[in-house]
Amino acid sequence: MNLEDSNEPIIDAAYIERSIVKKFRKPIWRQFTKALNEYDLIKDGDKIAVCISGGKDSMLLAKLFQELKKHGRNNFELVFLVMNPGYNEVNSKKIEENAKLLNIPIQVFKTEIFDTVAEIVESPCYLCARMRRGYLYSKAKELGCNKIALGHHFDDVIETILMGMLYGGQVQTMMPKLHSTNFEGMELIRPMYLIREEDIKHWCAYNKLTFIQCACRMTEAVANNDANLTSKRAETKALIKELAAKDPIIEKNIFRSVENVNVDTVVAYKKKGVKHHFLDEY
Repeated sequence: MNLEDSNEPIIDAAYIERSIVKKFRKPIWRQFTKALNEYDLIKDGDKIAVCISGGKDSMLLAKLFQELKKHGRNNFELVFLVMNPGYNEVNSKKIEENAKLLNIPIQVFKTEIFDTVAEIVESPCYLCARMRRGYLYSKAKELGCNKIALGHHFDDVIETILMGMLYGGQVQTMMPKLHSTNFEGMELIRPMYLIREEDIKHWCAYNKLTFIQCACRMTEAVANNDANLTSKRAETKALIKELAAKDPIIEKNIFRSVENVNVDTVVAYKKKGVKHHFLDEY
C-alpha cells in the first residue's frame, strides 16, 4: 500500500511532540508544568542532566523538557544522559534507536553495575538504584550540571509511601526534589511527580512506541516466571490496583497522606535525623 494513500498518521518526532501538547495536554503536559511550578523545580541558570534509562518514563521526560524549551522557557540548559549499567547489545541498540526516532541527543557512558549486583541476594534493586544515582550525580557534575532529573511518576510515589509503611515500618515519601548529601551543590528533581503511569502507557501506545524494561538479570528472571524474585514494589503495585478497583480515591488519598501529617497525633517522628516523641511535650 502506498503511504500517500493511507489514513494512518506517519509516526515521527514531530508527530510525537505534537501529541504531548495536543492529545495528552491535560494528563501529561499540564501535570508536568504543574509539578515544575508547584515544587519550584527549575531556576534561572540551571543546567539539568535528564537521566535516561531507556524506559518509557525517562524517554517521555526527555521529550517534555524539549517541549518546555520549545515553548518559550529558555532559562536553563539540558544534557540528555544515558548510563549503560551493563545492558546487552539488543537493549543498547533499542535505546539508541529510540533516541534517534525521538530526536533526543543522548550522551552515553558505561558502568558495570549489573555485574556488581548480580550475585547480591539482599535488596539488589535498592543497591542498584543507589549505585546508579551515584554514577549519575558524578557524571552530571563532571559535565557542569547542578541538577539531575529522574522520570519517577505519581504511581512510583504512592507505591513508595505504602512500601515504607508495610515493609519499612515508617511513613515517608519519594520527594519531588532533594539536595544530594554526597555531591555538594547537586540536586535531584522529579518533574513527572504528578503524571499517572496509565497516561504514560497511553502516550506510548498512541505513538506506537516500545521501550526497554529495567533489563537487569533480576527483571529477566521475573519475566521467566521465577516467583521467588517478584519484587516488593510489584506486590505493592498489585495491592494498590486491587484497592483502587474498589474505590479509586484510595490512590489520591495515599498521595495526600504525606501532605496532611498531623504531628500532634503521632507517637514519634524524625526531623533532620533527630527523633522526637510525643511525651517530650506532653
